[in-house]
Amino acid sequence: MKIVRIIARLNVGGPARHVIWLTQGLRDTFESLLVAGTVPDGEDDMSYFARENNVEPIYIREMSREISWRDAIAVWKVYRILVRERPDIVHTHTAKAGTVGRVAALCYRWLTPAVLSGRPRRCQVVHTYHGHIFHSYYGPLKTRFFLLIERVLALTTDRIVVVSKQQRTEINETFAVGNKEQFAVIPLGLELKPFTRGESRGHSFRQHLEVGDDEVLVGIVGRLTEVKNHAMFLEVVKLFKETQTTGKRVRFVIIGEGALRRSLERRVEELELQNQVTFAGNRNDPENFYPALDIVALTSLNEGTPLTLIEAMANARPIIATAVGGVVDLLGDPVSSGRQSGYTVCERGISVPALDTAAFVAGLNHLISDADLRRSIGERAVRFVTENHSKERLLKDVKDLYRELMQLERASVAVPSAENRMESRV
Repeated sequence: MKIVRIIARLNVGGPARHVIWLTQGLRDTFESLLVAGTVPDGEDDMSYFARENNVEPIYIREMSREISWRDAIAVWKVYRILVRERPDIVHTHTAKAGTVGRVAALCYRWLTPAVLSGRPRRCQVVHTYHGHIFHSYYGPLKTRFFLLIERVLALTTDRIVVVSKQQRTEINETFAVGNKEQFAVIPLGLELKPFTRGESRGHSFRQHLEVGDDEVLVGIVGRLTEVKNHAMFLEVVKLFKETQTTGKRVRFVIIGEGALRRSLERRVEELELQNQVTFAGNRNDPENFYPALDIVALTSLNEGTPLTLIEAMANARPIIATAVGGVVDLLGDPVSSGRQSGYTVCERGISVPALDTAAFVAGLNHLISDADLRRSIGERAVRFVTENHSKERLLKDVKDLYRELMQLERASVAVPSAENRMESRV
């Protein structure tokens, strides 16, 4: 079986690592080819991660994040790859690649002389939503246009993969994309071995930041883009500084890079938070910086299932996060609420409504002041990730999906002869 996997770009983030892990990890079973677009200026490239995993993508420079006339060239180039490779399955990831790849797959199926006799090329099409762009990315008109495209493309897709149950509810029921029968929930997975025995690995990062052992270090990890809402994180730090109810010294670190770095740095100066907030830039050593953090925060407006939170949980870090997308599934069931403060203590972290700065600060105060709660949340988080988010489980789920699709494909084209039918009766 041959798989052609397509992603818009290998920029820093969970989707890039996901497709590289799949391409590398499924080699023992399938012939797998990765096609990727280019990383635009202002975003860091994760091609090094592909090289580390012995994956050599085919790059299409015309395929990038923004819409342009070059998308037509990208469709043509992907179509030519499909004609050459003759894949059994085309699997697209992320919104732009989902559009370019599925249009190219549609052309591949039907632009053949055999279609005149009713025999299009056989190829199963799968699309994975790592997140979605149906709110908090663009204005209302552009969002409606993209939603229309996704609804149409769903008609050409054999299986739609989502990374959490909450995401399936949003995409299928709230935004009416696809039919329920098309969906498969396959949670993210990651390599867990680097995160074992992490308690001894955080000292160097804390020393780099000049954070003492008696200080609480709160970190946020992710690209510096609008949807991650780092602006809210800074407002949280400001309000926390003014209303802190614990006697502890607390420091904050922002790990990641992006186009908003300069504006966020200016905002830190405006809020006079230079002594509280440090920008650490991109880090390629999550096994080292997560153990240095006492608490991991997330303030996003929209998420699929953030790999950063799964990594934090694998390191037994307690989480406080806005209740968006698949974050809800990661945090688990509610345990108690913060009375009138707006936050909720869940099995594996504290949940806060999106954009509610006051509730976030109240939940943060609670988490900082209760060391036992932080420890118990971290312990439950490790068990949950070990049972549900290993790379081995991810590879098995995707293998099963591909095999199921090929069985359906074979069943749809099997036309038993009269002799075979007689033999089956005997």
